[in-house]
Amino acid sequence: MQFRHTIHQLTNSAAADDHHRLQLVHKTVDHYSGYYQAKSAAAKHDALAFFAPPWTTALERSLLWIGGWRPTTASHLLYTESSILFESQVADILRGVHTGNLGDLSPAQFQRVSELQCATVGHENDISDELSDWQDNACDVVGMCGDIESKMERLAAILDKADQLRLKTIKSLVELLTPQQAAELLVAAAELHFGIRAWGIQHDGNRRRRNI
Repeated sequence: MQFRHTIHQLTNSAAADDHHRLQLVHKTVDHYSGYYQAKSAAAKHDALAFFAPPWTTALERSLLWIGGWRPTTASHLLYTESSILFESQVADILRGVHTGNLGDLSPAQFQRVSELQCATVGHENDISDELSDWQDNACDVVGMCGDIESKMERLAAILDKADQLRLKTIKSLVELLTPQQAAELLVAAAELHFGIRAWGIQHDGNRRRRNI
């Protein structure tokens, strides 16, 4: 509820000054940071639960990458939001009228987003390789061979690396954006999350009713 309230404040911060908007942006990022800290602590006791969380919908689970959203999704979302806004205000931009929103990204900002995306892809691949290596040795777990506890610790460590990359990506994008643009990106990310959640709940409910 607290996170939703902060997002609501961000959504309605159009009339706020940059200082207040930046405070809300930092508050939102702090929510992400606190969530991943709590998740890391819980994963030390049951890392497997986060790879197919029972509290999520089937749709949400189908979109998971190592227990959460794929970090490069944030860059894709930024590009999408920027394109939509740019198309809606291209006439104003051509006349030299700048809104300062995500549709008004500078060439330097696009360059930094591109560089961040390339670096993030590399980190994603490294973490995916670690998980693949862990999965290749999963037969030891099935056969009750080897140290199961150490294998679960390694899985928790891989999950933590993925979460830290998610957090780092959000923080890096926020840092290269203006307060207004950062607020718009965080709102778009939250709306995407809430939308997928709502759609997933509806889909699961329909499926249950068909099976009655």
